Amino acid sequence: MNTVDRPYLCDICDKAFTTNGTLTRHQRTHMGEKPYLCNVCDMSFANKGSLKTHYRTHTGERPYPCDICDKTFATSGTLTIHQRTHTGERPYPCDVCNKAFATNGTLTIHQRTHTGERPYPCDVCDKVFATNGTLKIHQRTHTGERPYLCDICDLSFASRFNLKSHRRTHMGDRLYLCDVCNKTFAQSEDLIYHHRTHSHQHPLFSTDAPIKDTMLSICIVL
Repeated sequence: MNTVDRPYLCDICDKAFTTNGTLTRHQRTHMGEKPYLCNVCDMSFANKGSLKTHYRTHTGERPYPCDICDKTFATSGTLTIHQRTHTGERPYPCDVCNKAFATNGTLTIHQRTHTGERPYPCDVCDKVFATNGTLKIHQRTHTGERPYLCDICDLSFASRFNLKSHRRTHMGDRLYLCDVCNKTFAQSEDLIYHHRTHSHQHPLFSTDAPIKDTMLSICIVL
């Protein structure tokens, strides 16, 4: 550590900073102090920069454009992550299986598949989850909340994934192909049950086969 270039030292975690102001802002992460209040929704933040970024959720401002496609972003960080979808860059490798990820956050979530860690418990039942997002989706089974609305038939769903799957029934997207008769289906579950009509032709599709094993064997995505 070069204490000449970074003379301001945090007495809690030993991080060093170039100015007293940046040290002060950093120390708020330890103290939980959030003196910058949003005057729209009353959320509070540890520094002015975070408040400014948050305001964009209200104004819709997205000042960071992608120079490859026409998408725009609220922060330079989210732009950088997006650009990796174009470049294919995955700078965060898993030290267990060597699979690589575009963000440190997705790496952390992936590593829980190795460790079994599920740090997000449901406060209603005893289920635990690996991510905050999956916990929120689960909690909707208790609250009945279905915030994802189909704009064609007005059915609503607890998750974006379920809405996307449902929309295929309107749009004619049939991504799951039967490799016996070439019939296609919008849902993998429909393909699984359809394959049972071929059970007399192929032992793989026996009605005695466990659904999970059958799914792994026969779901072909175009």
